[in-house]
Amino acid sequence: MTSEKTRVLFVCLGNICRSPMAEAVFAHMVNRHNLASRFVIDSAGTAGYHTGESPDRRSAQTCLDNGVPVNHRAR
Repeated sequence: MTSEKTRVLFVCLGNICRSPMAEAVFAHMVNRHNLASRFVIDSAGTAGYHTGESPDRRSAQTCLDNGVPVNHRAR
């Protein structure tokens, strides 16, 4: 088995709704299964409309309602 980490990048338009939610859920599942040492997980947007902003409150709340922590700034 290789020691190289698998890189996973979730992408959407502004990086405040879908991609940060996907990143948070995937990271949560990876951590839950003790696989964090195998991955580099990130998200990004294809446009810079929201650079530096927090995730959309609805996306963040949906994550929190399901026990998924969100720590993100749009890029």
